Amino acid sequence: MKPLSHLVMLDLTHMLAGPYGAMVMADLGVRTIKIEPPGKGELTRRLMAQSEYAIDGMSPYVMTLARNKESVALDLKSEEGLQLFYKLVEKADIVFDNFSPGVTERLKIDRAHLAPVNPRIVTCSITGFGNTGPGKNRTAFDMVAQGMGGGMSITGTPESGPMRAGIPIGDLGGGMFGVIGILTALMERERTGQGRHVDIAMLDVQISLLTYMATMYLTSGKVPAGEGNAHFAHVPYNTFRTKGRYLILAVVTDAQWQALVQVLGLDDLAGPDYATAPQRLEARAEIEARVQAVIAGEHCDHWLEKLGAARVPCAPVNDFAHALADPQVAARDMVVTVKHPNGREMKEPGNPVKLSGAEPDSFTPPPLVGQHTDAVLGELLGLDGDELAALRDRGAIG
Repeated sequence: MKPLSHLVMLDLTHMLAGPYGAMVMADLGVRTIKIEPPGKGELTRRLMAQSEYAIDGMSPYVMTLARNKESVALDLKSEEGLQLFYKLVEKADIVFDNFSPGVTERLKIDRAHLAPVNPRIVTCSITGFGNTGPGKNRTAFDMVAQGMGGGMSITGTPESGPMRAGIPIGDLGGGMFGVIGILTALMERERTGQGRHVDIAMLDVQISLLTYMATMYLTSGKVPAGEGNAHFAHVPYNTFRTKGRYLILAVVTDAQWQALVQVLGLDDLAGPDYATAPQRLEARAEIEARVQAVIAGEHCDHWLEKLGAARVPCAPVNDFAHALADPQVAARDMVVTVKHPNGREMKEPGNPVKLSGAEPDSFTPPPLVGQHTDAVLGELLGLDGDELAALRDRGAIG
C-alpha cells in the first residue's frame, strides 16, 4: 500500500503547475480524481495532441501528468454538476486547482463554499501572483514568473541577454510548493480537525528560490548579472568544450584545484599565485582559457575517468539521450514504464521520492476523458445505472 493511499483528492488542475503537483501526490498514493468538463476534457489534452510526441491523439502532457489518476467528466457550470461535486467534496481530503484568480469563486468551488460542505477539506490554489496584493489578477505563464522572479536576469550572460531556464521552473516550482503546502495543511488537520486553504503564487516561489543570492543583494545593494555557467566565487566552475559533450568542472576547494592542475598537467598554475579562491577569481579569464585549451584535446569520457579518479568534481552536460540512459538514473528507477490506455507501453520520468520499506512504484495509465465517471460516482456517491444515465442525458456528467 502506498503511503498516502488513505487520502482522496479532487484534481481540478490544467496545463503544468497544478497537474505536476497533483501527479506527485498521485504517485505517492493519493487517490486522485481528475474532474474535467464533459466532451473534450480539460484544455491540456489538446496541447500537442496531433504531434509526433502524441499517441492516439493523447497529449504528451496528459500521458505524463495524468498517470495514476481517474477521470470524472462533470459539468461544474450546471447546478446538478455542482451538487455532485459538493457530494464528492464530502468524501475528499483535498481539492487542488490552478485556475486564474476569481474562477473558483464564480464556479462556487472556492474554500468559502467548500468548507461548509466539509470543514476538514484542504484546498490549494496555484496562481501566478497569489490571492492577495495589487497584482493578483495578472495573467501568468511559466516565463512570466521566471522573468518577474529575478532568476531569469542571472541566467545567460551580458552578451546573450536574459535566458529562461530550459525546464519550466516557474510552473514546476509552483507545483512542488503546492505539494508542500497541502502536506503541511494535512499534518495540521491531524491536530486541529480543520482544513485550510493553501495559496501558492508562482512569483512567491521564484523569489524563495533566489535564497542566499537575494540576501546578498539585500545586504549589499549590488544587483547581480548573468554569468552564464560561471560562478561568482569559484574558479574554474564552468562548462568546457571537449571533443564530444561539454564537461562541467566545479572546483570549490583549494585541494580540488591542486588535483585539477595535476591531472591537466598545468604545473605552473599550482603555485602560490593561484592557491586560494580569491586569487583564482582574479585570474578567471587566464585560468579558464588555459583549462579550456587542455580539455579540448580529449573526449568528455576521458576527462570524466581521469578527473573522477582524482576526486575533482566534474560531470558531463548530458542531452536527454545521455541523461535518461545514465546507469545511476536507471538504478534509481527514474525512467519507468507506464501503459497508454490503448495498451502500448510508454517510458516516462519516475518518482523521485524514495521511502525506505515502501512497495515498488506502480503507475496506472493516464485516463481518457470521463473514463471513471460511472465507477467513481457509483462507488463514492452510491448512484446506480439509471441515475447515472439520467445525469448523462441532462449533460451534468460525461
